[in-house]
Amino acid sequence: MRKYFCAGFLSILLSASVFADGIVTAGSFFDSVSSYYASLRTYEARVDIKAGKQTMSGKVSFKRPDLLRIDFTSPSEQVICFNGDRLTIYLPGSSAILNQSVQSNSGANMATSQGLSLMRRYYNVAYEKSSAPVPLSEDNPEQVIKLTLSRKNTAEAFRYIKLAINPESKLIRRIEGITPQGESFVFTFSSYAINVDIPDNRFLYDAPSSANNYNNFLFNE
Repeated sequence: MRKYFCAGFLSILLSASVFADGIVTAGSFFDSVSSYYASLRTYEARVDIKAGKQTMSGKVSFKRPDLLRIDFTSPSEQVICFNGDRLTIYLPGSSAILNQSVQSNSGANMATSQGLSLMRRYYNVAYEKSSAPVPLSEDNPEQVIKLTLSRKNTAEAFRYIKLAINPESKLIRRIEGITPQGESFVFTFSSYAINVDIPDNRFLYDAPSSANNYNNFLFNE
């Protein structure tokens, strides 16, 4: 009994010393980021996307609670727009418009409070190596905190999600989703503009009338 009491007492002392040193757990840090994003009214940012060998870039616009639009510069004129109920993707190279009805709580974008809330629910959060800030990448010295999220069940599309977050601004700089097959999808955000005025009609995309429409494309065989 004395052995177990000593072990328990030691664990309490160690836990107390951790909090005394001001070390924030990965879960607490993630929650603070999620709370910050929940407080944002709008934001705009440059987004660079890498999926395998394919690269894309453009401007992302978000308005609370769940309005999202990406206007691509590469591929030129490509658009992704979510108005809270409907997801629209315009592919100029194929002259195609893809439409999909989507539930408003589905998390249209991972870099939103809704997306972060879903991550917290379905993934375990841990520091990638430690709580200390590290460079964003080999060619970018910006200091970020890196988290690794591992899925709680096999129903999630990504086995792991890696986040790089600026600890001062609480803004997400990079999201990497890794599938069970090892495929990687990387979203890098930069040049943020916070709480700018964005009218609601920006999220009503008027696609070219000459394009072919494909509805409910996510469920078509």
